[in-house]
Amino acid sequence: MSSFTTHVLEPADWRLYRALRLAALTDAPQEFGSTLAREEALTEDQWRRRLEGRGQFVARQDGDPCGIAGVVPAEPRVAELVSVWVRPRSRGQGVGGLLLDAALGWAEEHGCVEVRLTVSEGNDAAERLYSRHGFRRTAAGGPAEDAAADRREFAMVRTEHLLRGGPSRTGT
Repeated sequence: MSSFTTHVLEPADWRLYRALRLAALTDAPQEFGSTLAREEALTEDQWRRRLEGRGQFVARQDGDPCGIAGVVPAEPRVAELVSVWVRPRSRGQGVGGLLLDAALGWAEEHGCVEVRLTVSEGNDAAERLYSRHGFRRTAAGGPAEDAAADRREFAMVRTEHLLRGGPSRTGT
């Protein structure tokens, strides 16, 4: 039976973060608001700065990195969940839920009363994961604000009443 853990990445962990982010963009480029080429061009300093002032988590399966999720302050008491990805062979084993638990815990510890995210239309597995963690759609879908002009997405939000005493963050 596999053992899963999560921990926050620090600027010194930039190489691991870069490797996982590039793996995510290679595996599912249509799900992200960036491109592999754009992120491959980032410098070490840019990767390190990305890990400052945010909660960027890595999941490990039996010690092997298998997923990432980030939570970024967006405005006072509001954060955005970004860059959630689990490697294909680890999907369906609860890794996404562990990453969301870590990210939501970080948001709560930092005084956030709302966490937002966007999901590509048709990414039903992601929408189900987020719904199990208390996120609800906030608007009809529309064109994505990135280079993939044919990609459509919609917003989801989780508010304070769900952060405290709402649905379990364990996904059950």
